[in-house]
Amino acid sequence: MSTSSRFAVTLSVALSLTTLFPLYPARAESQTEMRTLPPTTPITADAIVVSATRLDQSAFDLPVSIDSVSQSQLQDGQLQVNLSESLARIPGIVAQNRQNYAQDLQISSRGFGARASFGVRGLRLYADGIPATMPDGQGQVSHFDLGSAARVEVLRGPFSALYGNASGGVISLFTEDGTPGTTITPSVTFGSYGTQRIGTKLSGDTGALNYVTDISTFRTDGYRDHSAAKRDTINGKFKWKLGTDSKLTLVVNTVDMPDVQDPLGLTRAQFEANPEQAGTNALAYNTRKSVAQHQLGLAYEQKLGAGDTVNLMVYGGRRDTTQFQSIPKAVQTPATHPGGVIDLVRDYAGVDAHWTHRSELAGAPLATTVGINYDNLDEARKGFQNFIGNTLGVMGALRRNEENHIFNVDQYAQLQWEPSGRWLLLAGLRNSQVKVSSQDKYIVGINGDDSGRTQFSATTPTLGLTWRVNPALNLYTTYGRGFETPTMNELSYRPDGAPGLNFSLRPAKNDTYELGLKALLGQATQLNIALFDVRTRDEIVVATNTNGRTTFQNGGRTRRNGVEASLSTAWNHGLSLAVAYTSLDATYRDTLGTSTLSGHALPGIPRQSLFVEGSWRHEPSGFSSALELRHIGKVFVNDANADAAPAYTIANLRLGFEQKTVSWKLKEFLRIDNLSDKKYAGSVIVNESNSRFFEPAPGRNWLAGVSAGYSF
Repeated sequence: MSTSSRFAVTLSVALSLTTLFPLYPARAESQTEMRTLPPTTPITADAIVVSATRLDQSAFDLPVSIDSVSQSQLQDGQLQVNLSESLARIPGIVAQNRQNYAQDLQISSRGFGARASFGVRGLRLYADGIPATMPDGQGQVSHFDLGSAARVEVLRGPFSALYGNASGGVISLFTEDGTPGTTITPSVTFGSYGTQRIGTKLSGDTGALNYVTDISTFRTDGYRDHSAAKRDTINGKFKWKLGTDSKLTLVVNTVDMPDVQDPLGLTRAQFEANPEQAGTNALAYNTRKSVAQHQLGLAYEQKLGAGDTVNLMVYGGRRDTTQFQSIPKAVQTPATHPGGVIDLVRDYAGVDAHWTHRSELAGAPLATTVGINYDNLDEARKGFQNFIGNTLGVMGALRRNEENHIFNVDQYAQLQWEPSGRWLLLAGLRNSQVKVSSQDKYIVGINGDDSGRTQFSATTPTLGLTWRVNPALNLYTTYGRGFETPTMNELSYRPDGAPGLNFSLRPAKNDTYELGLKALLGQATQLNIALFDVRTRDEIVVATNTNGRTTFQNGGRTRRNGVEASLSTAWNHGLSLAVAYTSLDATYRDTLGTSTLSGHALPGIPRQSLFVEGSWRHEPSGFSSALELRHIGKVFVNDANADAAPAYTIANLRLGFEQKTVSWKLKEFLRIDNLSDKKYAGSVIVNESNSRFFEPAPGRNWLAGVSAGYSF
């Protein structure tokens, strides 16, 4: 369907909905009058979010695509380890569990981030306000603690650009607050492939101090050969009330993942013959990764009178990574080759300060936020051969040694004005400067000095307008400009194999247009539809991907256009339904080198995705059940569209039980995924030069768990 056709369909749906509900008078006398509804008006409360405006705000009123995944959706009947467990219910988001904990999840938002061969790329990630995305745009979610999460907010579209570089979308996790008294909640989950998670959460509220601490350990033998993983996590949030108008919050987080095995990708022949096998040379070189990360953040909030609030966040942390790749010995012979072992130490820190002022303009509510943001990354990167003599998979001779420094300084402003009860205007502007420098400390023989520096800058405006057609229907339109710089990993290697950093890479810049509607259909039903068009210049794309090493280049112009739709409803007797659908056409508009790519689909992006969940809860007995349906369309594996992972549809079942007493809250669950035991590739490695594109997903598998919360 063309963009104009989608526009026509969306507009006709919007106009049709206006006939279902009584319209407001031409102008309400005041904002209060506009918000005051008759007792019989079938309106339900909507999720309150903060990511879009940095203020507590109803998502229904905002001219943005933003959804909140609740605590029950994150935890009930879930392993509570991977965001892929729950993000499927958000339209526009594809979150794939690669069955490879050495490479993290594969997450994309409206196609941004799909090219990432490891980690998360093209999205901004936050955990309790602390960036999980570094100044260069590379992010990780391995430390996100779902066991203590209150919610996860997911922002797509133009207003993501208000978070700076690499903002194809924003994913923010918020840790829960403690409840009065003290509650301790041990839990255990176990399942197929030796999977187990054991956790203990302690929380409470003493009046002056509110606290939550969650300690968990996760183990799995892995679905595939050579895919075992361990992850130990501690997450804590401590909030002090310093007075009636101020509070201080300390966030502490640590994660340890020693010797996580990397099964690598499979060729089509390998995938079809035995999807459980490890990829070529994975066993010979014992491919694996060890990660240890420790961070803390301190947030201070001070209210200055009735209309002013100042927020200050400072944070710091360290992430140590050692990765053994499968690069063959012979490939490492040239003196300029950086080796097959990556040893990386990243020290990061930053500060964000912003002031919010609430006032009036022309007698109508006005909220203004201005702020400054600084993020710094100091990186010590070394490379070693992955062999000693004939012994493979061990740390050998030094082949790379450099110190990298990346930082950004951003200034931003945001304005929200409601000139009448019928209109809401949201505008923002961010100025970003990103600077990268590298000092080469391995200058041996013909391996010369590869030091260098570069910088990027951009000013990104956003503008959105909501029209409140009536109390149950909002229409909105939004425009924004964003940019995405190369990460340090993308700058590390040149596609032609020559020494030095890839400073010829330019940042990608995009313009995004969005039109949407949000409708409340009765007392417990909400419908959201968003139509979007994204036009990107100098798209950063994969040039080569061989033996775990990826290089990048600019791919000219691309275009992403599509539609997102979500529906949630609840009926009598505990029945409910949730639907999320995405249609996305993402294509190249230019040639690339000698290849004619114009019209080819961007790899790694499904054309369609669908999530449907029907659930039933019987309150008197505490029994609940849900049946999920997940569909992902065909995914091309490379720029040439020469092969693709076929579309798949799977069904998952979960059953839950809950018992309550005055002091105890017991929960048990049983979950069965992939009921039909379907064989499919859950994710792909984009543009893998040896055609090892496919990362298989498991067949039928199960989880069972129990938790016991005791309050005193």
